[in-house]
Amino acid sequence: MKIHEYQGKAILKEYGVPVPRGVVARTPEEAEAAAKELGTDVVVVKAQIHAGGRGKGGGVKLAKSPEEAREIASQMLGMMLVTHQTGPEGREVKTLLIEEGLPIDKEFYLGITLDRVSGRNVFMASAAGGMDIEKVAEETPELILKETIDPAVGLQAFQARTLAFGLGIPSGLVNQAVKFMISLYKAYEATDASLVEINPFLLTKDERLIALDAKLNFDDNAMYRHKDFAGLRDLNEEEPLEIEASKFDLNYIKLDGNIGCMVNGAGLAMATMDIIKLAGGEPANFLDVGGGASQERVEQAFKILLADENVKAVLINIFGGIVRCDMVANGVVAAAKNLGVSIPIVARLEGTNVEEGRRVLETSGIGIIPATGMNDAAEKVVAAAGA
Repeated sequence: MKIHEYQGKAILKEYGVPVPRGVVARTPEEAEAAAKELGTDVVVVKAQIHAGGRGKGGGVKLAKSPEEAREIASQMLGMMLVTHQTGPEGREVKTLLIEEGLPIDKEFYLGITLDRVSGRNVFMASAAGGMDIEKVAEETPELILKETIDPAVGLQAFQARTLAFGLGIPSGLVNQAVKFMISLYKAYEATDASLVEINPFLLTKDERLIALDAKLNFDDNAMYRHKDFAGLRDLNEEEPLEIEASKFDLNYIKLDGNIGCMVNGAGLAMATMDIIKLAGGEPANFLDVGGGASQERVEQAFKILLADENVKAVLINIFGGIVRCDMVANGVVAAAKNLGVSIPIVARLEGTNVEEGRRVLETSGIGIIPATGMNDAAEKVVAAAGA
């Protein structure tokens, strides 16, 4: 689950991470009042969307008076902000964060996430703050410092000092940097975050270290431990079909292609998308119905697939282990009949109760195209989508 910058900063503040003073605004009048309340010569008007690169897209601007803050807010609210992370359609700006202007000296980058190779959390730091860290990692990976964290003891002071000196933090401020990093890691662990990024991590001219920006993502699998975080979810920032899928615990991600995929198992789902592309097609989604899917869940998954107007054909690729092929087939047939499906459906079934599953599809009367093997399935669905 993703949250907005202003929400992330409120959480970090609870753990002792220094953040700028800021006020949330949802109207131009509120932006003007916020600027007056902050009382600084300059305030920063920041669009709140779930995407990076806001400044380059016009979503971060300076205002030198409350009146100018109101004018900028009137232009920014309601705009479709396009960044390299939103796609060409952009995101509508509905909320702003008005923050105090700070005397910037240097900008750094801090990040914490799980390193899946070592199976441990890794604390990253770079002197290339304020830049797209993906670009830094690709072009100048030597600029990214890393400290792998032992889960038994957490981030240690010596590791934080190593990062601080590596960044070039002035020696008189190293202890302040260590305190900042340890507080940041405590917030990461306590909230079951999957990612925390501070970009930029700011050194001010009056020698303060502050989180000028904050990005927090939470592990969905741990949300049962954080019921209070449910109210932080902004459904306006999510794809409607992905929201619907989450109601049924379906792993669904919308893509830009025209071939809908319904698969059981994340690995098979990835392989299915790959083989569709190999056959010259484009998948419209990632959809894993899971190993223990019920007939109702399969029916809901199929409805979500067909709700995407871009879908011109559907590939059902099921390997029956825990989930039975006949149960999946019954769910697909029920959904297809209820929705009056008119687009081609290609089905490849293998595994538990496969013969019964194939019989259900063959006798359904809805013209499902059978396939033997993944290559055959991919070629048939690509041809059907282009017909």
